[in-house]
Amino acid sequence: MLPAALRRWLRRPKRSDPRLLAQFFFADERVTRVVAEINGLDAELDPQQYLVLLNQLHLSQAHLLAILERIKEECIPTQRHSRDYLVKFPEELLVDNLGNHMLFAAECLLAGTFLEVEEADGAQLRPQARNLLCSLELVRTVLREQSLSQPGSYPEPVRALLVQFDRLFAEFELSYVSSLVAVKSPEEIYRQQEIIVLFCETVQRALHLGYLTQEMIDGYEPLLMFTIPRLAIISGLLIYPEGPLSLERSPEQMSRIFSPFHNLLKKIRDLLRVLSAEELCLLERSLCTTESEDPCTPTTPPAWGAAVPRADAPAPWGLLEVPCTTPQPLTCTARLGPPGMVDDLGTNRRPQPPGSSPGLDATPGACCSELRSRYSSTKDMLHTLFVCISGVADQLQTNFASDLRSILKTVFKIVASQAEPLEEPSASQEEDSDPCAANASRVPDCPLCSSPAEAAGLQRAGGARCLPEWVPDSTCNQCSTCHSPFTLLRRRHHCRSCGKIFCARCSPHAAALPHYGQTKPVRVCTHCYVTHLSPTPRRTQSQ
Repeated sequence: MLPAALRRWLRRPKRSDPRLLAQFFFADERVTRVVAEINGLDAELDPQQYLVLLNQLHLSQAHLLAILERIKEECIPTQRHSRDYLVKFPEELLVDNLGNHMLFAAECLLAGTFLEVEEADGAQLRPQARNLLCSLELVRTVLREQSLSQPGSYPEPVRALLVQFDRLFAEFELSYVSSLVAVKSPEEIYRQQEIIVLFCETVQRALHLGYLTQEMIDGYEPLLMFTIPRLAIISGLLIYPEGPLSLERSPEQMSRIFSPFHNLLKKIRDLLRVLSAEELCLLERSLCTTESEDPCTPTTPPAWGAAVPRADAPAPWGLLEVPCTTPQPLTCTARLGPPGMVDDLGTNRRPQPPGSSPGLDATPGACCSELRSRYSSTKDMLHTLFVCISGVADQLQTNFASDLRSILKTVFKIVASQAEPLEEPSASQEEDSDPCAANASRVPDCPLCSSPAEAAGLQRAGGARCLPEWVPDSTCNQCSTCHSPFTLLRRRHHCRSCGKIFCARCSPHAAALPHYGQTKPVRVCTHCYVTHLSPTPRRTQSQ
C-alpha cells in the first residue's frame, strides 16, 4: 500500500488537463499554499508582505470560486438554488466578484472582526456563516479526492454536497446583503416594472410626436438620461393617470422613487391640466432641449429644433412663449384623457367636438381661471412647470441613481431598433454574379471605391497586401456614415478594411480579410461588409 503523499503525487492531474476538476485541483492547491504562508508570517514584523499575501489570497479564492461555479453549472444545472432574489439588490452590488466578498464576509463574521453589520444582525449571521464555511471545506476535500481518482465524473455524494453548498451560499448571500442595504420588496419590484412600462410608452409617444428620434435611442444619447424622465412625468400625470404616477394612491402605495414628490406632483398635475395642446407641446419641447440656460429668457433662441430633429420647421417664438396673435381663452382649456385617446397611439378614439383637440377634455372654467390668475403670463406659468418637472427628474438622478440607471438600461434594450439580418445570396447567384458587381454602390470618400482594382483584389482574396492606412482619431470627431458626434458613450472604431472611423452601430460586423493577411474575423464597417467583401468570408463568419 503506497503512502497517501506518494499516491497523491502519482495521481495528481496535469496542468494542461482541460477538465474542470483538474483545474480545481491546482486552484485549491494555490489557496492552501497562500493560507499556509499567511499563517507562518508575523504581520507586525512584515506588514507589507502580509498585505501582498492577502491580495494573493483574495485573487486565488476568486479563481477557486469561479471554477467551483462552473463545476456546479456542469454537475447540478437543474438542482441549483434560485437566484431570483438578485433583482432585489442595488445594481452597484451586482459585480462579478460578489461571491468572493460573501466568502470574505463569512470568514470575518466568524473571526469577530467584521464591523459593517450591527451586533444583532451579526449574531444571526454567524451560524449561517459557520455552516457555509464548513460546507465549503467539505466540498473542497471531496473534489480534491475526486480529481485524484476520477476527474471526469461526479458521483452522487459529490452532487449532494454541491447542492447543499449552493443552497447555503444563496441563503447567506441574501441574509448578509439584506443586513447591509435595503433590498426591494416584491411590491417595489412590481412598481419598478410599471415605471419601465411608463418610460417605454413615453419614448414611443415622443418618437411619434418628433421630440426624439430613433437614432438618438440607438446611439444612447446622454441627453436622454434627463429627457426621458422629464417627459415620463408628464405622461404619467396626464396620459396614463392610472399608472405608477397615479396620485389617487397614498405616498406609501407609490414607488419609493416618486413617493417623496407626491405633493409636488399634485401641483404639477393640476397646472398641467389647464394647458392647451399648443402650450403642452411647447413645454415638452423645452424639456427636450440641451440648453442649460433659462429657456424662458427673451434672448433664448428656439434651439430645440437643432437638439431634437423634426420634419417641420421650428416655431418662430421662444421655447416657452406662445404666439400673441391668438390669446388663450380663460374658460375652457385642455386636459389629456386616457391612453387610447391621445395622438393616435391607441385604436379607440372618441369623436371630438368641433374646435377641440384630440384626446382633450374640458375642465371647469372657474378652476382654470383661478389657476392661470396666479401667474403674470402664460410664459411665466410654463416656466414654473419647466422648473418643477426638471427639478423632480433631476432629483431622481441624484437620490435614486441606481434605480433610474437600471430602469433606463431596460428601456433602451426594449425600444432600441434591432438590426435586420442581411440576406445571404443563393449558391446559383454567387456563381453567376460578377465579382465586381458589388462596387455598384460606391461611396465617394471610400478608398476602396476610389480604387476598383484594390476592391476587386479584396474580393478575390489574392496575395496579402499592406493594411490600409488608418484615419487618425484626432482628425475625426463624428462617424463617417451617420455623422453622429463621438462622445464618452459613443466610441470610435476603425474599419480594418478601409481604415475609416465609425461608431459601433455603423461597424457591427466581423469578417476575415485574407487580402490583408487577416485570417481571423476583425471589425469592418457595414459599407465594406456589404460592398467589398465576397459572400464566402461573410458566410463563414456567420456560421
